[in-house]
Amino acid sequence: MSSQTRRVLLAPDKFKGCLTAVEVAGAVAAGLQDRRPDLEVVTVPVADGGDGTVAAAVSTGFSFVELTTVGPTGLAVETGYAVQGDRAVVELADVVGLGRLPGGRFDPLGSSTFGLGVAARAAIDNGATEIVLGLGGSASTDGGAGLVQALGASLTDTDGNELPPGGGALTRLHRLDVSALQARIAGVRFVVACDVDNPLLGANGAVAVFGPQKGADAAALEQLERGLSVWARLVADTMGVDLANTPGAGAAGGTAFAALALLGAELRPGIELVLDLVGFDRLLDGADLVITGEGSLDEQSLAGKAPIGVAQAAARARPPVPVIAVAGRTDLSIERLQAAGIRRAYPLAALEPDPAKSIAEAAALLRTVGSTIAEDWLLAPAAR
Repeated sequence: MSSQTRRVLLAPDKFKGCLTAVEVAGAVAAGLQDRRPDLEVVTVPVADGGDGTVAAAVSTGFSFVELTTVGPTGLAVETGYAVQGDRAVVELADVVGLGRLPGGRFDPLGSSTFGLGVAARAAIDNGATEIVLGLGGSASTDGGAGLVQALGASLTDTDGNELPPGGGALTRLHRLDVSALQARIAGVRFVVACDVDNPLLGANGAVAVFGPQKGADAAALEQLERGLSVWARLVADTMGVDLANTPGAGAAGGTAFAALALLGAELRPGIELVLDLVGFDRLLDGADLVITGEGSLDEQSLAGKAPIGVAQAAARARPPVPVIAVAGRTDLSIERLQAAGIRRAYPLAALEPDPAKSIAEAAALLRTVGSTIAEDWLLAPAAR
């Protein structure tokens, strides 16, 4: 890379529990320009379809629409969605995610995706004809029942009473009526960001794999699995197709299942979908270097997290654009990183090995890293 490099594309994900993707990009950009004030630095924060998806869309020109809906336990939450033209982006994590549990207290049987449906309904009522659902960080295991109830589906027990929210109630489900739902979503396309391949049910399903992370004990796990089984069977009978075993149906406590079976959604890898939303391929044009990253670069990153998606997109550019990464920590060898398309990683742990201090001082450390990257990549005449 020559000393004439002038355009850098900053496309990091968040450092979870520490800095947002916007803050990460800002800190690195400041460091780059400390050393090379003449640089053109373009920031495009990204996400893998979970927390930060709406912010990524807003950072590249989507408008933010404020909204009051309900969180996973039914309490009011202030949130919003991103919109551009007739496309809206709704993020599960910020509406009914684990971070929205009051006091952080789990409610595995009662938590619901109803608030997500309220947000999607608001976007549709405001003219959206494409709804992008960013899944990830769900607090519930209701198979997306709450989502479709908020959009008009009726789920009733043997007495004709509407089921209360939560996966625990699905064991009492007797009848599903989708007529009002289908009327509301007529002409609306749903796209779901999904980064897992778990089915809805079974040993690799939504309950068995993710239920314990949401506070479910053995009894709750058994009840949730029975409830999702009832739900899957009734959905299949109603719609004439059984999608419970579809890879990814178990995402976000089975929310992806309801989106597939009842909303006709298309499942797409989260980072792929986000890069499309932000126009990443267009922004690559003319870039000399891409800097991506996330809090921890590890084996999970290689399974399709944001930095790897960014690296793959940059490799497809013509000509390919070199990619480096910043991270809080990494346990991947340089060989593993390079095989994934990342030429080098700059972990904050190399500057501050104390994790607590590294987290507390992350912005300042990233600024220092930005200056180092400028030295290593934007001044040296030799190709890297």
